[in-house]
Amino acid sequence: MPPRRFQAVFIILVFLVFNLVFYGPPSRKSIPTYDQVADAVKHPQAHVPDLGQLPAVPNPFGPSPHKPPVQANSTAASAYGAIEWLSDFKWRNPFSSSRLKLDPKIEFEVMRWLAWGHMKGGVLVNWLALPMAEYENPMLNFLRRNEYPKLSRVQSLDNAIFFGEQIAVNNAIKKLADNQLLKNVTANKDKLTKLANKEGGPVVNLLASADVAVDVKADGIASYSTATISSKYKTIADKLTNTTKAEALTLLESLINSHLHITWQEQHPEGVTIVKPVPEHTTALMFEATNIARNLTQCPASPMPKTCPPNRPKCRPCDANKAMKLQIFPEFVNTTKFFTIGTVPHPYTLTSLHYTRDTVDSNFLRNNAERDLWIRKLTDKSIPGDHTEEVRVLRFKELVAAIPPHSLWLTAERITQDDLDWVFGFGLPQMASTTAEPSSPSKESELIIFPRPGPPKPIQSIDIPDDKWVEKEQERLNKARDAIKSKNKNMKKIVEAVEQWNLADTEAWRFSRAYSARRRQERKKWEEEEAKYSGSEKKAGVRPGSGGGRWIDRK
Repeated sequence: MPPRRFQAVFIILVFLVFNLVFYGPPSRKSIPTYDQVADAVKHPQAHVPDLGQLPAVPNPFGPSPHKPPVQANSTAASAYGAIEWLSDFKWRNPFSSSRLKLDPKIEFEVMRWLAWGHMKGGVLVNWLALPMAEYENPMLNFLRRNEYPKLSRVQSLDNAIFFGEQIAVNNAIKKLADNQLLKNVTANKDKLTKLANKEGGPVVNLLASADVAVDVKADGIASYSTATISSKYKTIADKLTNTTKAEALTLLESLINSHLHITWQEQHPEGVTIVKPVPEHTTALMFEATNIARNLTQCPASPMPKTCPPNRPKCRPCDANKAMKLQIFPEFVNTTKFFTIGTVPHPYTLTSLHYTRDTVDSNFLRNNAERDLWIRKLTDKSIPGDHTEEVRVLRFKELVAAIPPHSLWLTAERITQDDLDWVFGFGLPQMASTTAEPSSPSKESELIIFPRPGPPKPIQSIDIPDDKWVEKEQERLNKARDAIKSKNKNMKKIVEAVEQWNLADTEAWRFSRAYSARRRQERKKWEEEEAKYSGSEKKAGVRPGSGGGRWIDRK
């Protein structure tokens, strides 16, 4: 018996012979020519067999047998077919303009509440209400928790701030939609106007008193409402007319910014300190920190410098004759009464400056350079000497990322500091009086600017370098910045050797740089999110950190 594979081959051969004998090979006439194939490809319909009349099938893409019903505001889409957020939100809400003709003041307040419900509750704040208190303020702590058992408002702030969960907000909106006064707006116009002028605003007064709780013990928010401006800030109130309204808003911006600044100053009664752990040959290294410190201790520009925030009538207005203290310390002082500013240098930068060397090599590191000089000098008094560098770096990281922050740590290799207004919550002074007394930037301006404080007194027993030596320091600082960014293999090896020699200092520098980068990224993300709704600084044409604001017309 032959193997199975031979049996299979034999069967296939028999099958082929059988077909050739009975059917024969294909004739040449049955094989299409090249021209026939080409014609069939170009004209396929001529070669398709006739299948006769097919049954009728409904065409889903044909014209509609009747016109669709007309819907209110169904044309809110833009020319490109994209519905903007506001127009989409407006025609979906139960108070569409096609149904109610409300007074503009009432309509604006109703739209605020509808937008609040659309954003799933939380905190609803007027654009002229700002947090203006210490970080530990009970009201601000409560708002940060994002847990609101009742839909509430603050009695002293009228309708400037509300807070509540999504369910409570939506329930209030449903009750508002069913209010009898809104069934016939024209007939109830006088009643609605009267309710709109009461404390709390039109929406609160259209609801039952039990629907919105009233918080009477809250002082963390400053509201610059029209009534507040008229009663407390007459200089600005007099300009809030059609002809000078733009000027009034610019002055109001300066006033609010000055109140934020003096609130920050009051939280640090002992002033601002500049920490300079390695004082020899590092004057140029501290220029940026010194400039920021001088701006922080300067009295802010204001149209009414003797005034206080609305929520803090007993504040201490800034006095140029009794300016905030500005000092330099050789080490970090662990207290929240100071605000500390420091510059964290890369180990290569510090080695080059401190030892006055334009170049650094491995032999010099081993024979002359101290290890982790910066972190040890910084924590010399705040951390006992028997602690290791790892412990010192850990404490430093906690200091950098502390909440609330009582210190600012710059990196020496970053030249610009554009996000200071994001860090502090207010714009630092951009102008200073050219004399020892307060003055105005121009004859027409009602803004009052103050003289800039002088540099702090140097550390005792440390000589002040001459200008030529400071210029040398600046040259070495620039060379060090270039060396750290260099892609040259030899230079990269030298920088890596310095980092290995100063592991703790390197870790402190990297952490400070990473924390600063994270802060900038947070601002960028906020800008992108804010641009979807009310408009961000970038959308308003303001470069972040340029010292301007949304209220300034830059066209």
